[in-house]
Amino acid sequence: MKISQSPVDIVRYELNMASEAIAATAAKLDTDSVQRAFDLIINCRGKVVVAGLGKTGIIARKIAATLASTGTTSIFLHAAEGVHGDIGMVQDNDVAIAVSYSGSTKELLSVVSYFKFIHVPVIAMTGNLNSALAESADVVLDCSVPKESEPFGLVPTISTTVTLAIGDALAVALLQHRGFVEQDLALYHPDGTIGKKLLLRVCDLMHSGDSLPIVESAQNMTEVIMVMTGKKLGCTAVVDLSGYLVGMITDGDLRRQLQQKQNKLLDYTAEDCMTPHPKHTNPEVLAVAALTFMESHKITMLPVVDSENKPVGMLHMHDLIQAGII
Repeated sequence: MKISQSPVDIVRYELNMASEAIAATAAKLDTDSVQRAFDLIINCRGKVVVAGLGKTGIIARKIAATLASTGTTSIFLHAAEGVHGDIGMVQDNDVAIAVSYSGSTKELLSVVSYFKFIHVPVIAMTGNLNSALAESADVVLDCSVPKESEPFGLVPTISTTVTLAIGDALAVALLQHRGFVEQDLALYHPDGTIGKKLLLRVCDLMHSGDSLPIVESAQNMTEVIMVMTGKKLGCTAVVDLSGYLVGMITDGDLRRQLQQKQNKLLDYTAEDCMTPHPKHTNPEVLAVAALTFMESHKITMLPVVDSENKPVGMLHMHDLIQAGII
């Protein structure tokens, strides 16, 4: 069979089909069913068990993961594993979501029978409203589509997209009604980019203590260069006799000063060569906010000061990169 359409045209057509199918699903949405499903989940005293098999099982796993990461305690149950013992993880205070487009998957129907036996409410996500699954469920969410997108109409494509879209939309409704905020999301993603951006503070990443390069304004440039070399950050904070931050010297400052003062650089003091009144931050600022500040001012190193304007740390752009903030 010769293909007349280009790959790009085919991909564009398929995406449009998926978009139209989701829009059609939104238009025909049964408000009573959605509300009942929402009420069952938000009032659940246990966990939400999302069960499925095959390709729709993969969608079920994604729905469970999305619910779990947005404030709804949820797990995925593989229907085939369920009938061989894993069903023991289900308790009578749980709520079940059973996902099957045909609504006739034997293994899934078996675990649904167990759900009903222990009085666990079942929300069916199916494309067949007359199926055994739909008939046994307490609530049915209609995931039906006119046809799949591939030429044979056999491989789940549009139907799985619609099912996933319904699951994601339900998760969003739940998180909004729970008052779920960014900080809550960060707690569920502590080691991901989201969590790092919302949880990590400057004090978690800055160089402090013995690693902090710091010199007094009256020190000569020989001593300054020794400190900068030893601390290996390519910079140093400059303080006055009381320990307050008054300036900053970077490798770039050294090069500029060397051009200006030539062979006499070592005759000068830190005060003579520093950039006065440098940009700075405090330890409790979010790391992502410090990053934005550094980018806006086109700087790669940022002194960190306490409430008295005394240096307590040094933040380097490289630290933010290593932490995954960027």
